[in-house]
Amino acid sequence: MTAAARPAFAPRLRPVEALRSLVRGSCDEAAWVRPALFGVLTLAAVLYLWNLTVSGYANTYYSAAALSASKSWSAWFFGSFDAANFITVDKPPLSTMVMGLSVRIFGLSSWTILAPEALAGVATVGVLFLAVKRSFGPVAALIAAIVMALTPAAVLIFRFNNPDALLTLLLVLSAWALLRSLDHGSYRWMTLAAMCVGFAFLTKYLQAYLVLPGFALVFGFSANTTPRRRLQGLIAAFATVLVASGWWVAIVELLPAGSKPFIGGSTTGSALDLIFGYDGLGRIFGASGPGGGGAGGGFSGEVGPLRLFNDQFFGEIAWLIPLALVCLVAGLWMRRWARRTDAGLAGYLLWGGWFVVTAIVFSYMSGIIHSYYAVALAPAIAALVGAGLVDVWSARARIWLGGIAVGLLCLGSAWFGSTLLDRTPSFDPGFGTGAILLAAIALFMLMVASLPSLAENTAVRRLAVGAAALGVCATLIAPAAYALDTTGTAYGGGDPHPGPGTTSGLAGGFGGGFGGGFGGPGGGLPGGPSTGLPGDGGGLGGNTSDTALLDYLVSNRGGATWIVAINSAQDAGSIELATGLPVMAMGGFTGSDPTPTLDQLKSDIASGKLRFVMTGSGGGFGSSGGFGGAGGFGGGGDSGITAWVTSTCKAVDYGGSAGLYDCARAAS
Repeated sequence: MTAAARPAFAPRLRPVEALRSLVRGSCDEAAWVRPALFGVLTLAAVLYLWNLTVSGYANTYYSAAALSASKSWSAWFFGSFDAANFITVDKPPLSTMVMGLSVRIFGLSSWTILAPEALAGVATVGVLFLAVKRSFGPVAALIAAIVMALTPAAVLIFRFNNPDALLTLLLVLSAWALLRSLDHGSYRWMTLAAMCVGFAFLTKYLQAYLVLPGFALVFGFSANTTPRRRLQGLIAAFATVLVASGWWVAIVELLPAGSKPFIGGSTTGSALDLIFGYDGLGRIFGASGPGGGGAGGGFSGEVGPLRLFNDQFFGEIAWLIPLALVCLVAGLWMRRWARRTDAGLAGYLLWGGWFVVTAIVFSYMSGIIHSYYAVALAPAIAALVGAGLVDVWSARARIWLGGIAVGLLCLGSAWFGSTLLDRTPSFDPGFGTGAILLAAIALFMLMVASLPSLAENTAVRRLAVGAAALGVCATLIAPAAYALDTTGTAYGGGDPHPGPGTTSGLAGGFGGGFGGGFGGPGGGLPGGPSTGLPGDGGGLGGNTSDTALLDYLVSNRGGATWIVAINSAQDAGSIELATGLPVMAMGGFTGSDPTPTLDQLKSDIASGKLRFVMTGSGGGFGSSGGFGGAGGFGGGGDSGITAWVTSTCKAVDYGGSAGLYDCARAAS
């Protein structure tokens, strides 16, 4: 082959070279790094995708919104609960937008609802690896990625359809972009980081902003540029966050009331009311509002510094919190003389700021808080554990106790995990003992390897590395056991908990307290068309004749826009998913939103948009003494509707137990 002929073949070789670079990594990267990353991503994919459909449609509230988004672009934009745009869900729309696109492309199924969440989890693990690698190297990144993949809260949420999965991915993407901006104070990467936070706001409102204090500290202190450019970068980032967060809110606020759905969870139909009330500041301060919680929120125990370790939270996230805190303190101490622009120092400030601010808010917020919110802490904990263990290990070159310190940290963490496992004594009791034993063996091996007479031996060095790896594995046994148990469990409703549960507390969610209408498995339509819901048998009254209800509603719908109006959002979601038709969820999620008014309901009935109204589901929270009150509509969403429907409309004997009324002629 002549030299002149070689360029003609070069383009054919480029795809092969690109594939080799993808598998092998860059030239300055150790050969094991990229295969290790692919291995962790495979682990995450198996954990998040295997047996994914066991939960059916999981939270039918968001699944119904995803179905609506797949049928109507208007519902897709607003995040409406129903395709006819009566009311939105009580969160911003970005998460349901993603699920809605999946359903529109691939059709409605449990898989198309939940797969985007699982893929978001795999992506989160990968991006976290890249982010930690920039500050602390590949070993720390690998440990962080494994910890993230095995965190029970992550396994739960990345197999569920609450907005927290997408929220977590966007915040980790933001952290990665921010770390990239530090090298030269790049406005481009800082703007990308700010945009990701803004999109996270459109996933779950103000919770996205909990990372901002730490992010601002990192760029303002560590960016490799002048003070003036750092200040300008922060101002530009602040403006970007506001624009990326506010464009959807601004559009919704500017539209006239008749051209948009009622904003679920608000008192006035305003997104701003939701942001600063029920879904925002009300969550932190316990302010009143639709469903606003009192002290402790009613879901996650009393406020205080130990809330993250209580029976509601511990299974989600508590396993490695002490280790992460020790690693944060040790890492900051070891880098106390580092340059301002040191990548490791920036990493500790970023992940430490993320963890401290979020943990304090979660511990002391007195409004509604669910324990699965803890998934937002998982990336920071994982990064701190990976970084701290590697930094303490690196101290072996200067202090012979460095390796022993790693062994002690692993033993202490394994012991702590064992004490948490003791809260579920019937759940594989040998796990905790086994973890402590393995950590003790690792510590002994590290002590031997640290003897001055053996420390320089190559074989002994390899033994020390293996012992350290064994210690890390021992620390992960307890959370991994909970994570694996989570993959085999069917979850439903709005307050899921990972693992086998606890000996006390709210480990079972709301399912036990409200007849399956809200929590736990069993919120389906028994005997009816397949809804994909786990354990069909607890939804509309727990009566197998509810097949007759669906058949009756579909066959008698006529030209009505909504197939039925019902106060229970969970039961409304089940009907939507079973029939594919819009359901009017009166009162929104809690049944207390002030919509519709009696006049609005009469108007919809008179115009033929609505014919049937259900006054109670027999098993949901409209009739079981839950949110809606016994047998009626309850809350701010009643407005005399119950009395009018039961006294004016005709009761329908369709063969089931739920109270169904035909109001076709009532309005006149």
